[in-house]
Formats: sequence, C-alpha cells, structure tokens
Amino acid sequence: MNISVSELIVRYLERLGIDHIFGMPGAHVLPIYDRLHDSGVKSVLVKHEQGAAFMAGGYARVSNRPAACIATAGPGATNLITGIANAYAERLPVLAITGETSTYIFGRGGLQESSGEGGAIDQGALFAGITRYHKLVERTDYLGQVLKQATHALLGRDPGPVLLSIPYNVQKEEVDGRVLEQLHFPHKAVIPHTEPVTALAELMRAARNPVIVAGYGCIRAGAREVVASLSEAFHIPVATSLKAKGVVAEGTPLSLGCLGVTSSGDAYRYLVDHADLLVFLGAGFNERTSYLWDAKLLAGKKIAQVDRDSAQLGRVFQPDVAICGDIRAVMEDLFATLQADGMPPKPGERLDDHRAAVTPHATDGATGPEEAFQLIRSFFGRLAQRFPRNALVFDDNIVFAQSYLDVSDRNRYFPNSGISSLGHAIPAAIGARCFAKDSPTFAILGDGGFQMCCMEMMTAVNYGIPLNVVVINNGTLSLIRKNQFQLYGERYIDCDFTNPDFGLLAKAFGVAHYRIETEAELDAMFENADLTGAINLIEILLDKHAFPRYLSAR
Repeated sequence: MNISVSELIVRYLERLGIDHIFGMPGAHVLPIYDRLHDSGVKSVLVKHEQGAAFMAGGYARVSNRPAACIATAGPGATNLITGIANAYAERLPVLAITGETSTYIFGRGGLQESSGEGGAIDQGALFAGITRYHKLVERTDYLGQVLKQATHALLGRDPGPVLLSIPYNVQKEEVDGRVLEQLHFPHKAVIPHTEPVTALAELMRAARNPVIVAGYGCIRAGAREVVASLSEAFHIPVATSLKAKGVVAEGTPLSLGCLGVTSSGDAYRYLVDHADLLVFLGAGFNERTSYLWDAKLLAGKKIAQVDRDSAQLGRVFQPDVAICGDIRAVMEDLFATLQADGMPPKPGERLDDHRAAVTPHATDGATGPEEAFQLIRSFFGRLAQRFPRNALVFDDNIVFAQSYLDVSDRNRYFPNSGISSLGHAIPAAIGARCFAKDSPTFAILGDGGFQMCCMEMMTAVNYGIPLNVVVINNGTLSLIRKNQFQLYGERYIDCDFTNPDFGLLAKAFGVAHYRIETEAELDAMFENADLTGAINLIEILLDKHAFPRYLSAR
C-alpha cells in the first residue's frame, strides 16, 4: 500500500521504538508534523532547536535507545548543530530530521534553502563531521536504502547521530509502505575478547596494590555489578573517570572517588603513592582524568587496559596487557578465573593508611577559605542522602559535584562532557525525564550557563515535566574569572554580570523558587520542597571571589 513519505518517516520512528520527538515546526517540515498528529510519537515543542538536540541526547543517555529531534530548513537545522555535535562526541543514537525547500527550486534562492546549490548554505557539509550518516533525500527510489544506512548508524556497534534532510515536495510524494519491512536491525552480539584474560589474571595475582580505573565504558557495557563484585571479593579499590562516577558506590570503603583535575585529589594521591597495577576499564584517560597526562600517575606501575574500541588501546599510554572486547564479558571471565585460582584478597593496610591521612572531602585548594564552599558541599551531601537511588543528575558545573557529590551505584550522574557546552543541563534533563518518568531529576548549572537555556524551563512547564534546576549564583563566569585571576594578573574582562531576579523569573515561569544563603534555608528547602513531582528553581549563592585553585588552561 502506498503512503506518503512523511507517513513513512513517522512509521520509521515508531519502528525504532522512538516515543518522543523534540523540536520546533516550520513550513518545510509541516507534512511530517501533520502525520505525527495521529501517531504514537509524542512531539515536544521546545523554545530553541539547540534545546531539542540536547533533549534528544538526554533521552538517549538515560534510555540507551534511539532518540529524535526535528527542525525546519535553514536556521532550524543550523540551530541543532551544537546539540548534534555533543551527541557525536558522546556516541549517542540521535536521529535529526530536518526539512528542506522543494527540489525544483534548488539553487533559485528559496526561502531558508540549505541545499548547497546556487550559493545556498550546504547543510550536509555542516553536519558531515558531526554525524555517523547524513543524507539529503532528493528522490524516493532509494529511500529504503537510506533508512537502512540510518538504522545501522544509529544502532550499530559504534552508534552516533544521523541527519535526514527531506525536501518539502519529497515529504508529500508516495512510496510503498512495505519499504519498512526490508529494514534489518543490527544484532548487538557480545564482542569476543581479542586476547584471553590469562595475562591480566597473572598481573592481578602478582600485584600487591592493584587499582581499577573505571571509565564510562563500564556503564555502557552494563559492567557495574561485576566490577563491584570483583572489587569486594579481592579488596581492590576503584577510582573512576568523571563520567563513570557511581560505577562503585562512592563513599564506600573501596571507592577512591573520581580522578580529575577538578576533583578532591584523593584518588590521584592513592594512585601515585601506593598503586603498583592500574587496570583501565573503558576509560579514555583524557585531559581531565589524567591531570593533563601527568606522568606520575603511571610511573613505576604495570598497566592493563580493556576496551571495546581497539582504537583506544594504547592511544595515550602503552599498556602491558591490552584486551579488546566487551568489558562486562572480560570482567566476568577474569572474576571466574581468579575465583577458580583461589586468589586471596589483597592486603588493605595501604588503603587504611591512606584513608586515615585523607581529610574528608578535602578540596584541591581554593583562593578563599574552605567555608566559602560549605553551602554547596552541604547541598550535595543532602542530595545524596535524600536520594540514594533512582535519581538523575545532569551537571554543567562539574567542579563541585566531582568532589562533593557521592554517587551511589543506584543513581545516575551525567556530567556535561562531550564537547562541554554550557546550556546543556536543563534540556538534557527534560529529555531524560520524558523517559525516566519516576526519577527525581536535577539540572545543575552556573548562572552564566543557566541564561543560555533557562527558556527551556517553560518547556517543562508546558508539558508538566518535573525538574529541579539548581543555579549556582555568583554573578560571574567562574572558569573565566578563575583563569584571569590565576594567569592574567587579575585583569578581569567580560566575566562579571548582573543577574535577573531569579525569584521573579521563577514566578513568571510559574514554578517554585528557593533562594539558599544559609544552612537553615537549605534544610528548609529539602524538608518542604517537592523535589520529585514539581518544577523548582533552586538558587545557591556563592562568593565570586572564591573558586578552586586548579589550573584549567595551559
């Protein structure tokens, strides 16, 4: 039976299991919107297309399923770019659908044309470097093959964003609806190990003070449980990258916490002073995690690396043992091997001595007294205590949560990694909450980043999506001011600003507002606020002259 291309695209979304699509309509994409009207895919109207791409990314991160966003031609499409670039960096399966002018006016100066013809902007070229697959669909005779390519890019071994740009007239043409029956969804088979775990098991047996360095690959592979079990069985401490906070519940005896230039430094000191074997599991050892590739972290140690991506093996350092394979399968094999060998637990005196020497929640240093950060530290402590499970935290700020927020193995923490774009947390959290409907959800931002995306709070209001937006208010772009203090002789320029009255802004949005200046006000907020089913704007005040001492520029 013949159906319109717009109908086919909507059915394709349904075949992918997509139940929400985030975007903003325009004339060149209205045929698809018209077919969404009666479909099982719920459209969410955003305030800016960048927010749509971030929402789709947040949905994909939480659900581990494809997500979708939609925009019209020209500026609608170009506004998606930052969010799609972030999805590309995070390897998120985000399908972006854009409209285009009709093919018969390509190159003639059509309104918002982005076909690349006749001097028009070339939308395909703009997205080429930030998608796994992109296509301007000018005809219907190869549409089935286009959808096959898109599906494999979204769901294959190395997923990522896809762009389908469909001209207005093509959306209205008819095709055989049986095209969708030809789609084959890639099977995600377990990747066999390139090497047996024998050599890794030998390193583990020989080491006196091994440490597991868990990266986000552990979470992607579903390896949290086996890593925690191996750690407990053999008394092996675990440090994580920023994205992997919570692989082993933080605050527990074998968790060293988070590695990274903005962390407390606890994990760094243990690795440098005590470890004789580092086992990297799906950790890229990037600039943040490696302390700008500090050689002291790896000096005098044996190194093992396990990753599903062979390109990661030896990319930054030369491991003594390298295994390409599914991290969970490798760790299950290793655990069984060590149990069968009867390997005893590792001695704990080094870890005990290290714990005794560490001041709880010490920071890497601050220009002002530590008391300046007490309110933020208390907020994160109460957050972890109040929500030990099922919470989602999207964090654009990173600096404070990395040290102060203990993430349990039953919560999810989503730092703004990827391309580290400010204005990410609110829309990403909205997208996530559309999937995880019962999860208390927090978006944490500085006041500068908040003003890049605060309009999306009205998206949450319009659709009744519960959300807690936490704004750290210090009237400055903290990272810029910190660098100008440390590196540029306090020659401040374009970092300070005046904020709106957040209370009046919350009132205009129709959401609850909490201004936190004291511990008592913080206690009252946690006691009285509906942090699960309401939309809240929580403002925490911070002195602009107090900031961490770490160096973030070289």
